[in-house]
Amino acid sequence: MKRTITPIAHIRSDYGSKFGIPRQSGLAPDAEAAILFAPEFQNADALRGLAGFSHIWLIWGFSAHADADWSPTVRPPRLGGNERVGVFATRSPFRPNNLGLSAVKLVRVALENPANAQIIVAGADLMDGTPIYDIKPYIPYTDSIPEAANGFAPAPDRAKLHVALPPELAAVIPADKRAALLQSLALDPRPAFHNDPQRVYGMEFAGLNVRFAVEDDTLRVVEITKVL
Repeated sequence: MKRTITPIAHIRSDYGSKFGIPRQSGLAPDAEAAILFAPEFQNADALRGLAGFSHIWLIWGFSAHADADWSPTVRPPRLGGNERVGVFATRSPFRPNNLGLSAVKLVRVALENPANAQIIVAGADLMDGTPIYDIKPYIPYTDSIPEAANGFAPAPDRAKLHVALPPELAAVIPADKRAALLQSLALDPRPAFHNDPQRVYGMEFAGLNVRFAVEDDTLRVVEITKVL
């Protein structure tokens, strides 16, 4: 019998919109998320043995681009949005099949309620509600290739901004969410070709609207309000 691909789960993350999500997995290591299984895949036996692995692969769908046409060439942010390369040389969402792949840290397999088993992960670069199509264990001796070439993205996309967060605004952020938000902001959520110190940007995180401006190497948080 031929099977059609269908989501086995969805992710519950603090990133409420595309803007502000780290551009690769693992860059905001304190950003935790939960994988919630669809009823037909809610089976604790399917997770037997998974807890022995430290990391897992998530195969997921670019749900925000589900209806978008694919393009043979795209303009990756790492090249400033000015140069086109082949879509298969990028991780762009505008692909023939809108599938993404992320390696994330496995925090724990939550089996307290076998009828509602969950997986808690950290470092996921996925928007809240993203469909998960498959989960596979990360195997270091085969999946890690230290000598691999990085193509046109040789420098690791690590934190590069100092985040100025006034104490009165820091108090608005739940304590267990603060580190992940600061890590996400330090990565510079703006498009690579934006450099306007007067422009105020906004990202949705953990039910909050976080507004900020960037000048030189400092990101200044100017307002935090609850998402209505």
